[in-house]
Order: sequence, then C-alpha cells, then structure tokens
Amino acid sequence: MSRATPRRLRDLAVFIGLATAAMPVAAHAAVPDCPLATTPYSIDGPLIDLLIDPRARQVLDEAGLLAKIPPFLSGTTLPTFSAIVSLDGLGDYKAMPVAAQADLRAKLAAIPIDAAATARRCARYVDGPPPAERVKPGRPAILVFDRIIGFKDTPSVNAATEALRAMAARKGWEAVFTDNPGAITPAYLKQFGAVVWNNVSGDVLTVRQRQALRDFVEKGGGFVGFHGAAGDPRNIWDWYSDVLVSARFAGHPMDPQFQTATIRVEDPNSPLMRGLGTGWALNEEWYSFTANPRDKGVHVLLALDEASYKPGKLAMGDHPIAWSRCVGNGRSFYSAIGHRPENYADAKNVTLLENGIGWALGAKAGPVCRGGREVSR
Repeated sequence: MSRATPRRLRDLAVFIGLATAAMPVAAHAAVPDCPLATTPYSIDGPLIDLLIDPRARQVLDEAGLLAKIPPFLSGTTLPTFSAIVSLDGLGDYKAMPVAAQADLRAKLAAIPIDAAATARRCARYVDGPPPAERVKPGRPAILVFDRIIGFKDTPSVNAATEALRAMAARKGWEAVFTDNPGAITPAYLKQFGAVVWNNVSGDVLTVRQRQALRDFVEKGGGFVGFHGAAGDPRNIWDWYSDVLVSARFAGHPMDPQFQTATIRVEDPNSPLMRGLGTGWALNEEWYSFTANPRDKGVHVLLALDEASYKPGKLAMGDHPIAWSRCVGNGRSFYSAIGHRPENYADAKNVTLLENGIGWALGAKAGPVCRGGREVSR
C-alpha cells in the first residue's frame, strides 16, 4: 500500500477485523417492528440482509458476485460494513450486463420473506428496557447515544465521549451516555433537552423508536450529530437523512485520506459561531455529500475552502460542513468534523460542539424554532 499513513493502515485493520463472513448476526432477540421486517430483498437494501439469508447468498453465488465481494464488505457480525452498503453500490454489480442485472433483481425479489428471514433481519435491532440511569431535574440534560452497527471507529467514539463528559461537567449539564436504543422512547426522552448522536452508523432504531425520536425533535427537542452520524454510504431512513441531518454521504478523499483544509465561518453573527473568529485550519477526513445541504434550507455555519485541500472528484464547489436546521419546533445541528480523535481536543472544534449542543438544548443565545423556521427571540 503505497503512501499509506499509519491511520489508514489501522482503519484497514479495523475493517478486516470486522469482516468475518458467514458468521451470524449478533445476539439479540428479533423485534417485531424492525424497519425492513417484511420488505422484499433488493439491490438497494442493506447488503447484510442478502448475506445472512442462504437463499439470497445462493443467488449472489450463481451470479458470480459472492466470491467478488471484498472481505471488509462481506462480514455479518456486527458492527460490519455490510450493514451500511448495498449491492447496487458495488462495482462488480455495476459491471454486469443489463440483462444479468435484471435477472438478479428478479431472483432476489422472488425470495419469500418468511418468518425465519424476518427474524434474521430483525435480530440486529434492540427493543428492551431503557437504561436505569436517570438525570437530576432542574439542569439541562443531554442523552449521548452511540449504538453502532456499521463502521465503528472506536478511537473516535471514545475521544468524543471523553470530550462530551468534560463539556457536560464544565457547562453544568446532566448527561447520560448509552448505546441502548431502549433509551429512545417518549417516557425516557422526556428527561432531556437534546440527544447527541456520537458517530452513530447503521440503521439502529425500530419503527417505534424512530417515531419517538421524530416526535421528540418536532415537538421542541434538540438533536446533535457529528461526523459518522451522516457517514453511511446507504441509509434507509429518509427522514433522518433528508430532514433531521439534511445530508447523504458521497465519500471522502483517500489519497491522502486526512488533509489540512481551511474552514470558513459562514455566519459570524450567529451565536453558534461564538469564539470561532473567521475560521481555522484543521487536518481531518473531509466528507462530501450527494447534494448541497444548503439547498434543503439549512442554516450553513461553516464551509470548506476547497482550494485549500484536494477533494478530487468529490469537489462540491460550495461545501458546507456544519449547519443548523429547525425541524418542526425542534433544533438540529450537524458537524462533519470528527474522524480524527485529536480533533475532539481541538479548541475550536470543542467550542463548535459546545455552542451547537447549547443551542440544541434551547439556550437563550440563538434563534427559536417554530414550525420549521428560525424565529428571532
């Protein structure tokens, strides 16, 4: 691997370590309301669903695709990349003749989704009791959630956790840290002003849990996501990608993966930009998105100067990397910064997260959200 950095080598080792093809999906009782419980198999669904069903694997094998799926994409033990990619995104599928593609799609769609298939598919979801931990009333409170079934970069997640613990202590916020989706219920969420998605990857909520999060935000709660929370190549929850986070991942440079770029403050008058000046330079894994979030009506706070690094084919021109959005009466904040653990100790990135979480909690600084629009106080 020419020009590989130590970090890239470690990332590759993580991928390969996750890739244990033909192993069963991890160890939870199937839940009755997982999002794809009875959906027919297709080329644009999670690849893992095809890999865990012997009938679908046979279809892939007969098409000559099964042996061509690289190891880091063929694992079925969570967390695994196969939970966040789909067959139609793989080069070997795209290279098939059109007639062969159509035949493959028809054969997959014809596989009956029986009770066993539903049980296998739903086993990666968790629908149990919420955490025992409760917050003390009277202080702002955040729920930090890090259930990850797709790509898990443990050093990044751990660094973010420590930064958020220190931030909560410094700001006097109550905080609960959990990877238990049982926390995403109306009753448990009532304790919190905002939920924070710590590099969450993969579809991790049941239908009822999805609705609980949506209701929480739209009725006045806050949401904060960073980096991997919008970093999945395939996301099956449209409201999450297109409304709550407002971005779908297109990719990031790989040669080199980590580059120093200039971050430009777009709205220096926003309270969310307090302490950030006109911008700063940072070494990071820079995401690009399939469409410009600005076109969805978000309030762009930070953008990249693409002339300061090499985005290659992933150049967006106008390149937002942090923004806020009103979702119903609630507040959503997203930042693409956060792959490198070191950046959770970067003073300006910490300030950015602190400002964003404070606004999501309903701090007096910043606009109020009413009916999906920012309203001045």
